[in-house]
Amino acid sequence: MRGIVYLKLEWGRERGLTETNSPLAPQAHTHYLPPMSFFGRFSPVRAIRDLRFFLSQRQPYELVFLMIAVGITGFFIYAFARDDYVPVPYKPNIIYVEQWPADRTDVQIKAQQKIDYVKKKERLAEEKAAQDQRRAEFKKVDDALTKWGF
Repeated sequence: MRGIVYLKLEWGRERGLTETNSPLAPQAHTHYLPPMSFFGRFSPVRAIRDLRFFLSQRQPYELVFLMIAVGITGFFIYAFARDDYVPVPYKPNIIYVEQWPADRTDVQIKAQQKIDYVKKKERLAEEKAAQDQRRAEFKKVDDALTKWGF
């Protein structure tokens, strides 16, 4: 009957504990496999040949479904990759200012104000009509949603 084997560990200067008289195999200092390069065995010619061989073994309906799947996937990749941000075209806000002679009379000023007041009143009426039309459209949508319980 064999006795118990004890490991005798000594404190080494460089690497901490070291093994002496150990029944275990010494620790290997080299890698088990040599480093492998990622593209070491890649050849475009062999890849194309392999693809052609794979496609030649398929049934025609499988190729049709392959093309449909590639098309749908390509469409979604294109749709997500395309940036749909369309910048708003720059529209300069030009305000035309009429130049008046410095020596015009109060009568001329009041006459021009009457003309401008009529134009302003027409513009405000158009804006109010557009707002009322828009409000009616939203009211129609709101009534339809209320009818459905939303």
